[in-house]
Amino acid sequence: MNNKFVQKRWMLGSLLLSSLLLFTSGTLHASVPKPTPAPESTDGKVRIICFGAHPDDNEFKAGGVASMWAAQGHHVKFVSTTNGDIGHWGMAGGPLAQRRTAEVKRCAEIFGIETEVLDIHDGEIMPTLENRRTIVRLIREWRADIVMCHRPNDYHPDHRYSAILIQDAGYMVTVPYFCPDVPYLKRNPVFLFYQDGFQKPNPFTADIAVGIDSVIEKKLDAALALASQTLEGGCNGDENLYPDDNPSKRKAREKQVRNNFDRRFASTAERFRKELAVWYGQDKARNIKYAEAFEICEYGRRPSKDEIRKLFPFFDNP
Repeated sequence: MNNKFVQKRWMLGSLLLSSLLLFTSGTLHASVPKPTPAPESTDGKVRIICFGAHPDDNEFKAGGVASMWAAQGHHVKFVSTTNGDIGHWGMAGGPLAQRRTAEVKRCAEIFGIETEVLDIHDGEIMPTLENRRTIVRLIREWRADIVMCHRPNDYHPDHRYSAILIQDAGYMVTVPYFCPDVPYLKRNPVFLFYQDGFQKPNPFTADIAVGIDSVIEKKLDAALALASQTLEGGCNGDENLYPDDNPSKRKAREKQVRNNFDRRFASTAERFRKELAVWYGQDKARNIKYAEAFEICEYGRRPSKDEIRKLFPFFDNP
């Protein structure tokens, strides 16, 4: 058998194998049905899912608007992307994770919303493909109109990486064959960032500012319900802040914490008084004492002002 004959047989075999592979590939692709989209909401209510890195972040950043949405029958869910199991000066691990989960469940009762804590260690969340899939599934399962999270320029690695994960879910929630086990969204949600004070590489922009005076007592009650972080000081506290054996000192600490958070939530209204006037008018904005503010992320749907008023049905008609 000469070399030319062997070469021809090899080329013919290769062509046949390539043709078979192409045919098989086409057949396999043709046999995979397109995933089903998520059903449209029929109750006329807004669906909001908020992601915070720890069991307290959502409550501090969006507890007011969550309460207001819930009072109107809209659907709100808070998700903590880590379990907070190192966020205390005197306890850690499973007992602390369970305690902090119980705290945000109490906050959810105060706000009238749902809550979930992911089983990821505090300080250890990373922008992995597995975690991206988890976030995409959560957004799809909630059939979200609005998704909230931290900005990606932040002092805490859990805040930064949670923000990256949520941004990476933008658009991917609409891709049918990504996580095809959960029906995809036919329309990208509006993604919003929480307020912060970081300046580099760019400062926070208050595209939406909401007065929360009507629910401020709920938000202050929630601050006290997060006792491990507020009354006891979290990572930077100590046993003297809120001692078990000193009722008068505990009562004084509760008053101090409530007053501190009252000033903190009021400072947002002062900082964004001009932005409040855009939504409420000068006269009404001048009298708003407490507020929450949000920035529109470029990765999601870019809503018009009219759509924002529908998504945040708290503003007077222009």
